[in-house]
Amino acid sequence: MNKIKISAVSYTNTKPFLFGIQHSDLANRIDLSLDIPSDCAAKLINKQVDIGLIPVAAIPQVPNAKIVADYCIGSVGAVNSVFIFSRVPVEQIRTLRLDSHSRTSNNLARVLLKFYWKQEVSFSTESAEETDAIVLIGDRTFGKKDHYAFAYDMGEEWMNFTGLPFVYAAWVANTDISEDFLSEFNTALAMGLAHRGELLKELPKHPDFDLEDYLMHKLDFELTAQKREALALFLSYIEKL
Repeated sequence: MNKIKISAVSYTNTKPFLFGIQHSDLANRIDLSLDIPSDCAAKLINKQVDIGLIPVAAIPQVPNAKIVADYCIGSVGAVNSVFIFSRVPVEQIRTLRLDSHSRTSNNLARVLLKFYWKQEVSFSTESAEETDAIVLIGDRTFGKKDHYAFAYDMGEEWMNFTGLPFVYAAWVANTDISEDFLSEFNTALAMGLAHRGELLKELPKHPDFDLEDYLMHKLDFELTAQKREALALFLSYIEKL
């Protein structure tokens, strides 16, 4: 029997899902790779994997895309790992360096700047280029807020803008997957979430970052109707950029 190929994000925010998968019977029936978000998307788009935990901004580029899980990487307000870090207040931002790791966060920054803050900004992907602000996501943001004059949590700012939660990444397939497998997959994800307390004991400590608060309270993993509404709204804004 061919194994289902899955690409998942390598960040801490995905560890509960990985815990559930690795402690389930599915572990022996899948081929799992851990990647940065943009590579998860590329693998799914190029049909190198069957399921990917991908940045939601990439969903329109996935052939035959279908969200296949009841869980996601999301937040209801501040998420504490998706930021615009800036040396000037947002109304003075004229140049912004994007993060090569994620399409969603880059597009969220662009949406917020254009439609919420009404700012005309030039964007760069050159790491050596000096800019007013940068997009930074994931574990690389842990403990970094105090290093910048201004830190804008994009989950919080999206909620200020729309009144809705946000979905950063979703489990998406590019082919038909059996309902039996998907049922087991969802059960494994739920089990991992239920064992976050156990998982926290295994994770490396971050002296300047509250990992328990992050995994238990800042991240919100259920793909609710409101999150689906937010996802549709976000994708509609991207089309207007």
